Amino acid sequence: IKDGEIVSIIGPSGSGKSTLLNLIGGLDQPTAGSIRVGNIEVTGLSPRELTQYRRRTVGHIFQNLNLIPTLTAIENVEVPLALAKVSKKERRNRATELLRTVKLESRADHKPDELSGGEQQRVAIARALANNPTIILADEPTGDLDSRSTIMFMKMVKELNKQKNKTFIIVTHDPHVV
Repeated sequence: IKDGEIVSIIGPSGSGKSTLLNLIGGLDQPTAGSIRVGNIEVTGLSPRELTQYRRRTVGHIFQNLNLIPTLTAIENVEVPLALAKVSKKERRNRATELLRTVKLESRADHKPDELSGGEQQRVAIARALANNPTIILADEPTGDLDSRSTIMFMKMVKELNKQKNKTFIIVTHDPHVV
């Protein structure tokens, strides 16, 4: 996969699509072989290096979104920045900018259960972009969205890819996403 590409992976349930994303993202380690992302040999990284790799190189959009229900949209976007020890002021500025990017700044103070599925998905995108990763890994990102929200999601992916040269690897069952 080349820098700046949008790639979709499709296949039957149980074929290893999500496992592949977890391997690329450094969440799982292979039992054999190796994983190379750019010039980084992921399989050879120490636990500390893996943490840094995940914080700097990869953004995740999980199938179940993994938004923290007690936090607002802006606070959810700030989580990876807080883990990276970014100052509170800089976190808030970056999170505000990202919510603006995903056209959700007016919903910044709403908790996930106060947002539609499409809005929650956009918060997840903003959070995945928080630390300015090179690669965004999306596992069934449109699985719970209606067709209108799916179209909006894909337009946003294309815009982010074009404007910020982000590489997207998207696992999906949806032929429209492919």
